[in-house]
Amino acid sequence: MTKAVFIATAEPYSGKSIVALGLVNLLLGQARKVGYFKPIIDYDPAERPDANLDTITRYFRLPLPPADTYAYTRAEALRLMEAGEQGEMIDHIIHQFKQWEDNYDFTVVEGSNFLGAGTAFEFDANVSIAKNLGVPVIMVVSGEGKSTAQVISAVLTLLHGFEAREVPVLLAVANRVAPAQAEDVRELLRGQLPAEILLAVIPEDANLLHPTMGEIQAALGGEVLFGEAGLGNQVDNYVIGAMQVPNFLNYLKENVLIVTPADRGDIILCALQANTSSSYPRVAGIVLTAGTGPDEPIRRLLEGLPNVMPILVVPTGTFETATRVGAIRSRLTADNPKKIQLALSTFERYVEVRALEEKMVSFQPVGLTPHMFQYRLLQWAKRTRRHIVLAEGNDDRILRAAAQLLQQDVVDLTILGNPDEITASAKRLGISLPAGHLHLVDPVQSEHYAAYVETFYELRKDKGVNHDMARDLLRDVSYFGTMMVRQGHADGMVSGAVHTTQHTIRPALQIIKTKPGVSVVSSVFFMCLPDRVTVFGDCAVNPNPTAEQLAEIAISSAESSLAFGIEPRVAMLSYSSGTSGAGADVEKVREATELVRQKIPALKIEGPIQYDAAVDPLVGRQKLPDSEVAGQASVFIFPDLNTGNNTYKAVQRETGALAIGPVLQGLNKPVNDLSRGCTVDDVFNTVVITAIQSQQG
Repeated sequence: MTKAVFIATAEPYSGKSIVALGLVNLLLGQARKVGYFKPIIDYDPAERPDANLDTITRYFRLPLPPADTYAYTRAEALRLMEAGEQGEMIDHIIHQFKQWEDNYDFTVVEGSNFLGAGTAFEFDANVSIAKNLGVPVIMVVSGEGKSTAQVISAVLTLLHGFEAREVPVLLAVANRVAPAQAEDVRELLRGQLPAEILLAVIPEDANLLHPTMGEIQAALGGEVLFGEAGLGNQVDNYVIGAMQVPNFLNYLKENVLIVTPADRGDIILCALQANTSSSYPRVAGIVLTAGTGPDEPIRRLLEGLPNVMPILVVPTGTFETATRVGAIRSRLTADNPKKIQLALSTFERYVEVRALEEKMVSFQPVGLTPHMFQYRLLQWAKRTRRHIVLAEGNDDRILRAAAQLLQQDVVDLTILGNPDEITASAKRLGISLPAGHLHLVDPVQSEHYAAYVETFYELRKDKGVNHDMARDLLRDVSYFGTMMVRQGHADGMVSGAVHTTQHTIRPALQIIKTKPGVSVVSSVFFMCLPDRVTVFGDCAVNPNPTAEQLAEIAISSAESSLAFGIEPRVAMLSYSSGTSGAGADVEKVREATELVRQKIPALKIEGPIQYDAAVDPLVGRQKLPDSEVAGQASVFIFPDLNTGNNTYKAVQRETGALAIGPVLQGLNKPVNDLSRGCTVDDVFNTVVITAIQSQQG
């Protein structure tokens, strides 16, 4: 079940506030605590409140902390986008939303409003936010001023934008559709939308669309001279009072606003009389221009009349005032409960409420974006604090990553090396290594050095190791760090920034050894592609595994995938799919696939399969139409190290994907290897994964 839904549009004034109000009203009948979150608001809340946030929280009396209801103002988001820091923006939004989500039974997330500068980036930003929050979308399209064909096109175009990024849509709303077009729009859309997407077509309602006198007064900054009690009057039309009275009367329509200079006493009196006459439409109010009120005799007359319609005075001239009136858009505000009640009843009338409830209850998020994955890893690592050894304190990348880990309070660390040199390097780099959760250890000077030597001797004496050899080996940071993990003085080790993979793995195999039932240590990379995270194995350890070893690698990789929140759908890669090819290499993959199926019948696995058939749904259906894996694989097992290592690096470089790993699997306790070309982020992520592995026992 989803705990949130995202309301999105691709244009201003779509009327998504109706959907927001209706949805919150629906949820309050089902959930005890409903939250409302808007990642990007239009203005600095110190200057003015966000209209929808203010309306929702005030009308429903939601006890929401204002500072937590949004992540960025439009100006802040634009600055980050222009600086190329969209990733950091998304990370912060996820972090704030997840903290918010934990405190509420259900959260409504509202996309941005497409008002003012920066609208070009907004749709992509909204899609990206919805994708990374892992929540389904209710999309809203305005039909105002559009033909039937234009409404259809707008809905389908918006839907394709979400589908292209694999963002699920629960409900498509065509709002403010001309009543005469509504039935045609409904029929045509229902015939073209996928059956699983709900559809609502909401006809335009003047009672919702048009502003009140109060909204006009606020927008113009006018002063109320008379009729304050009538500020709730709805304005459906406006007319400029600049002609003689007989002609003027011909232009009065129902709920008309009259804009006229203050010295036109004849127009004012005419409006008063027309409003009391059963022969003329109702007058909503009068706006007097040029900054002066009516002449004294007219004012005195008005003061003596009961139930005078609202009369405002504004400083601007008649033409400018009329232009501004024509641009005023009505908003649903908490001060107008009558209009909100109409919005709620409109939502219930045109939206299949029960079907929407069922959709939200049954929705299960599919896939994991890189930002979601990294956020989840960090939260998991913090659940139970672990102690990790960083073996290479002589490398600047290790020290920078250590500073970030300690600053974010993720783990306790031991850094191996000369303490004085490490301290000097930190000072040179301008980073802080706080002592509270950090230990700097020179292996030879350690209080555990002698005991470690003796333990290693006992472990390896049958392999020809004597005490002198043990003492020499335990001077090595990889051996010393691995022994710390074995003896329970640390929970895991990370090395390899300046050492080879074998230099990291050999001590682990000698000291920690493999898990029961596992004969081969292998590795995976978590490949953080732009919109999903996949698992690649083995790309770092085994040059040419046998069919039996390949089966073990597949099983270990599926277990790693599941342990890190990715549903395993395993593709055993080859240059052939299904039965289309033959040869020793293909047969090895086919045999390995069958071995996995025999050991774990419930695991979704396909092999041999080509990479394109594994990732592309269309190609997958063509080549392996009955496969549960083809076109949607999440775990990719390469037949040999040459293929795996080259493929992961090609994908990483060509797509800009973040490759987290290699993550070693099959050991009794976690030891992980870094690439010698690793970045600070690689070190940070590998430590986080090592901490999580140690939590899993």
